[in-house]
Amino acid sequence: MTEAPHEHTNRLIDETSPYLLQHAHNPVDWYPWGPEALERAKAEDRPIFLSIGYSACHWCHVMERESFENPAIAAVMNRWFVCIKVDREERPDLDDIYMRAVQAMTGSGGWPMSVFLTPDLEPYYGGTYFPPEARYGRPGFAEVVETLGRAWQEDRENVIARGNQLVKHIRTETAIAGDVQPDVVARGARQFLRNHDDRWGGFGDAPKFLHSMDLRVLLRQWRASGDTATLEAVRTTLDHMAQGGVYDQLGGGFHRYSTDEKWLIPHFEKMLYDNGLMVPLYLEAYLATGDEDYARVARESCEWALREMVTPQGGFASTQDADSEGEEGRFFAWTPDELIAVLGARDGAWAAAWYGVTEEGNFEHGRSALWRPRSPEKVAEGLHVKVDELTAAMREARVKLFAHRDARVHPATDDKILAGWNGLMISALAQAYQVLGEQRFLDAARRAADYVLGGMRQEDGALFATARDGRAHLNAYLDDYAFVIQGLLDLYESDFDPRWVREALALEEILDERFLDDAQGGYFTTGKGHERLIARLKSPHDGALPSGNAVQALNLLRLAELTGEQALAKRAEGTIRSVGRALNEYPQGFAQMLIAVDFLAGPPREIVIAGEPTAPAVRAMLETVRSRFLPQRVVALAGPNADPELIPLLADRPVPAAGARAYVCRSYACKEPVDDAEALGRQLDAD
Repeated sequence: MTEAPHEHTNRLIDETSPYLLQHAHNPVDWYPWGPEALERAKAEDRPIFLSIGYSACHWCHVMERESFENPAIAAVMNRWFVCIKVDREERPDLDDIYMRAVQAMTGSGGWPMSVFLTPDLEPYYGGTYFPPEARYGRPGFAEVVETLGRAWQEDRENVIARGNQLVKHIRTETAIAGDVQPDVVARGARQFLRNHDDRWGGFGDAPKFLHSMDLRVLLRQWRASGDTATLEAVRTTLDHMAQGGVYDQLGGGFHRYSTDEKWLIPHFEKMLYDNGLMVPLYLEAYLATGDEDYARVARESCEWALREMVTPQGGFASTQDADSEGEEGRFFAWTPDELIAVLGARDGAWAAAWYGVTEEGNFEHGRSALWRPRSPEKVAEGLHVKVDELTAAMREARVKLFAHRDARVHPATDDKILAGWNGLMISALAQAYQVLGEQRFLDAARRAADYVLGGMRQEDGALFATARDGRAHLNAYLDDYAFVIQGLLDLYESDFDPRWVREALALEEILDERFLDDAQGGYFTTGKGHERLIARLKSPHDGALPSGNAVQALNLLRLAELTGEQALAKRAEGTIRSVGRALNEYPQGFAQMLIAVDFLAGPPREIVIAGEPTAPAVRAMLETVRSRFLPQRVVALAGPNADPELIPLLADRPVPAAGARAYVCRSYACKEPVDDAEALGRQLDAD
């Protein structure tokens, strides 16, 4: 059937971002961010309305339906403003700058972000979601647009003064450099524990986010101190997240956050980066505790990515929407009658008890998000059945329910490929291969890395930030380089192909040349050749994503261990010191940097295994290393494809008649080499 012609088409129609394309037929005269829009604002002396969001954002969809698709409101916008639409996932630099302005003006932030700018790009008013008419204590959007448009014409002096003041605020960088105190990781862990919810897990009150980096700090502190209370806090959080609706009980993978303290009702979008961060957390918890449930969650989350997020190019798509058929969560929620229709009367009733599905529902419209509020033993007791019979039935039920759900209308997938987010998933899959031994995870990680290093590479070797349908564009940001380098290092420790280290070093050289702050240490979020904006920021603290500065600090430390290049270690130490004062005062805001500090303080172990990669003795030694929670280490293989010039650790590492030999070193001082896996295990467990 031929699609009906659209009444309106604006300049977003030529963009690659699915979020921008969603708005290409709004009656708003949208521009993408770029010279055409900015020059028009200057030439016509018109202010700019800047709308920033992303494709999986529920309230972005609401504001579009209510306001941007409304011809009357669009006419007001077009009359007063040059209107620019930005995908925050493609332009984190703009999102960071103008989010600071909105937070300064309103005390909070979020998406959709709505910012009103002078033609010089200085913000003078902002907020998040605006309803079309006044309600919820918020002014109506049409009224806001009219008032602010007139303000530019009638009260320009005050508008410019306000913009100047906000720009000064955005550009202000507090002096945060300093030496890092030796107990900073322990103090950071204590801060996390003080904010921990001992009943349901997580940190603070609802809404609750996943906080993967914070929990990884607690695991390291437990390993250093042996404090069982620290480990129990981690387990409480991991258990309740895995049992909650924030985890997709049928399809695997984590939703973005929980709207309640129990992890029951999530905001249903799934982000690639969240799962790229949660998989390593659950893998580390599995290594620390031996709890097979943690391995299961990590495996299922990887399976979700391989099943639903791989693009034809081999990279990974960015997000899945919260909405389908015009409703948030419709794809994921169930009623008791639906369970019975799929499973039959007995198993449907059992599944309702197993997954907490009730007649009144725990979500909207009498429907329930699936969760596991009670243990199998408690559910079996309530149903008066044997627990083994129940668990066997529920294994089969999960398969049937997933198949039935798969026939529903799926939430939309934003299939653009972001270099940085792919780096996180490459890293997660590589680590999953190391711990779980599943070759398909390594294969997928290598395919994604090949695409990023080929299809997202500029002629001079620099990275592009985003790609879709074979079209890559936009200069990559700090996070893109740091996260991709991390993924390459984890790939090296998976298959020991020296290519990954060479590529990591090539990207590291570009990163240092273009992003390094020579005066204060650390890295800017944008490179030297980036377009000129009202501020060039560093953003050293963690947000939903780990700090690019912190990830790169750890990358540099790992590269220094592998290559012996002490200049890399010094640069890492300078990056850590660039936030040292803030880290000492508020370690809770710098979890990823605490992970880097913990690695440096180890000091890390260099573990070299010599032998043919496929030899049983080598495999046994690798399994010995990979089955232990050893966060302060690098691993290298002295095999037939080794490159001792690139990785000097591999020089003069002969293979014995037994077929394998392991060398465990710290600061390049080595223990006695061992020729069997058991002896290696004893060395690793000794300190």
